[in-house]
Amino acid sequence: MTIDIDSAPAVFAGSQDFTVGIEEEFAVLDPVSLELVGRFEDLRLAAEAADPVLAASITAELIRSEIEIRSGRGENLHAAVACQRDVRARLFALAAAQGVALGATGTHPFSDYREQAIIDTEHYRRVAEGLQYVARRNNTFSLHVHVGVRDLDRAVKVCDRLRPVLPLLLAISANSTCVDARDSGLHSARTQVFTKSFPRCGVPDPYGGWPAFADYLHMLVETESIVEYTQVWWSVRPHLSFGTVEVRICDVQTTAAESEAMAAIIVACVAQAARDLDEDRPFIDPPRRLVEENLWRALRFGLDGELIDFDDAQRTELYPARAALDRLATWTAPVRAELAIDVNWPLEHNGAQRQRRQLDAGATVEQMYAASVRETSDTYAVQVPA
Repeated sequence: MTIDIDSAPAVFAGSQDFTVGIEEEFAVLDPVSLELVGRFEDLRLAAEAADPVLAASITAELIRSEIEIRSGRGENLHAAVACQRDVRARLFALAAAQGVALGATGTHPFSDYREQAIIDTEHYRRVAEGLQYVARRNNTFSLHVHVGVRDLDRAVKVCDRLRPVLPLLLAISANSTCVDARDSGLHSARTQVFTKSFPRCGVPDPYGGWPAFADYLHMLVETESIVEYTQVWWSVRPHLSFGTVEVRICDVQTTAAESEAMAAIIVACVAQAARDLDEDRPFIDPPRRLVEENLWRALRFGLDGELIDFDDAQRTELYPARAALDRLATWTAPVRAELAIDVNWPLEHNGAQRQRRQLDAGATVEQMYAASVRETSDTYAVQVPA
């Protein structure tokens, strides 16, 4: 995907507010050992031969032992979720027929990253060549959500307003406690492996509008820092080809219900940020260094920790991270009522908390992952009525 900076405003001028696209990344696994296996091409070819709907919805990611499915553009959240449910059911049926299992945690807990082959596409060959170890080490799995936002200058300002929200979304979605066959002690090891290692990744600076962001992109192009826009990996970014705000901070979710709830939360946050901007509502714009403090707290402790309260003038007050969902629900209540978005979380604990409790009770990393894979199979493989 090359960079057409000058055409981007026209893409967003034609965009429609609050359309939704959902992207989920799954680990491709040996069904017995649950090790990563490089079977992406087999799944893609099988889909092309037997299921054109699925074939149009799957795409490669960095490694051959990973597969992504996309809902495509839904006119609203409910349409996108319905499409994604259908594609999920098709993918899991195909995987079973091809003798592979699928996993949905932010990292694979024990497969050796050194044994994973990079997918053979021009984009990922370029990523691997440019980033070397940083790319090869990145065996991670994410949930991305696109939300349509009309007007590119407005979209950049929406991204600015979402910066302090990113740690809350990460705390809620944390789902990767183990990596390299050991307990990392983190709730989102994926964030440490990917977000903290890749360039132009994590919490972006506030840009204040499209002109400053365009200047930044021109600088990256002119200095040969990037040759395509997808090399800008910020955890929230305007997607110049789709006319969306893309939120990229979340671990992939172990259960379908969690994934759909997380998508609903993200859509509500983007839409409420846009409404607040339109209505010129006050916005606390903390420096990046403060947002990074909360990001660290979220990746280290998840919903078991505490976050800095930016509503406190002195910024010395803390609140339980488990209150993050309630805070976001309260903030987004107006737009959720407008768009009929429900953000009820489906389980008492998120993925990382369930993993942590199993490990604390004496489960091995392998036993913990096996339980997670069963949860994923039980919930993603079924098309639930919308």
